[in-house]
Amino acid sequence: MEHKSVEQLQGVADVTPQPTLLTTRRARLEHWAALLEQEPGRTFPTLPEVDLLPRAQRRSLRVEGSAVSFAFADPLLRASGLSGDTYGDARSFFGLREGQAHRLLCSCINGRHVRAGLAAKRLRAMASRRLETWLAAGAVGGIVGLPGAMLLFG
Repeated sequence: MEHKSVEQLQGVADVTPQPTLLTTRRARLEHWAALLEQEPGRTFPTLPEVDLLPRAQRRSLRVEGSAVSFAFADPLLRASGLSGDTYGDARSFFGLREGQAHRLLCSCINGRHVRAGLAAKRLRAMASRRLETWLAAGAVGGIVGLPGAMLLFG
């Protein structure tokens, strides 16, 4: 087998670098937040009264020009697996719970429009909250389990 340098291979082969895909929930949320932070004063229409719709209809709910549509326009998010610009697509791709998606996208919380800067701030909080929840659960589990461990091994 003959070894060649990268420069030699690029002269012979058609090599195009592929973007690193966003594989974690945190990376996806932070990338979406970074996109929104580029224009913090921009406003996006919110989704109308999400909580009043039957669950089956929520998944397909979309509004042209929404923050989800803005995310779907990003090639990296699409390449990483964002399959559409609906409420359901956003929930599943970004790993949002119902309450998180509702707080971020619904008109009853945000009014008719949401500012990009505010949405980015909420996304960053959601991205960091999962780790904090696990740490808190571990601490509580340790505190609760300590007396039992002392009884068993003490």
